Amino acid sequence: MTTIKDKVVIITGAGSGIGEETAHILAADGAIVVAVDINNAETVADEIKEKGYEAFGATLDVTNAEQWEDIKKRTLEKYGRIDALANIAGISTDTYITDLSEQDFEQMLNVNLKGPFLGMKTVLPEFIAQKSGKIVNITSLAAHIGITQLPSYSASKGGLIALSRQVAVEYAEHNIQVNCVSPGVIETPILANNPAGVTDMHLANTPANRLGKPAEIAYAIRFLISNDSDFITGQTLKVDGGWGSH
Repeated sequence: MTTIKDKVVIITGAGSGIGEETAHILAADGAIVVAVDINNAETVADEIKEKGYEAFGATLDVTNAEQWEDIKKRTLEKYGRIDALANIAGISTDTYITDLSEQDFEQMLNVNLKGPFLGMKTVLPEFIAQKSGKIVNITSLAAHIGITQLPSYSASKGGLIALSRQVAVEYAEHNIQVNCVSPGVIETPILANNPAGVTDMHLANTPANRLGKPAEIAYAIRFLISNDSDFITGQTLKVDGGWGSH
């Protein structure tokens, strides 16, 4: 079994969905969780602490560089180090490209691509100094195959895979591993943003014939931040029930 005991892990998007599930699972396995999100992160951290595990929560707008620096400062003051970053925060509301506003396109890129960029930029100096570090970026099956009505989402997640690969190659010599997890259709509140019938269509394209569970993404993240993955970097793991293998 992979071990992550005592690793200090910053988890964005920890207030709900995959991020929340990941925070609970990593904490239960012995990680020290820094739960951050635009909403609800402190509540999630309190729930973790009530179970007897170590965590603290804070509000973070992932598009704000100053807030990222504050989270780093507070984490280092409290725990003395940062071992891993899981960039899970994201948005998915989209439409046909002909109906997509410039403002909405920019917002998607800001949250889904600029946010992880700022996170990596913030923690990498610490990882270089300590000669170790793990980064896991959550992308999407939409970055690998064409899915209707997801132009800006697909662009943001495809860009994140490319950025992750570049950072992985650049910093591998410092014993830093950067990988992606690309979920398929996962049973989270974000599905409510899908246009009518879209989720059913996605399900019909999934050979496993079911929605994925947030925990199944969390387990993939757990592996990629554990020491068992020290020779894996620049990779993208699809957790999609087989859809991407069509």
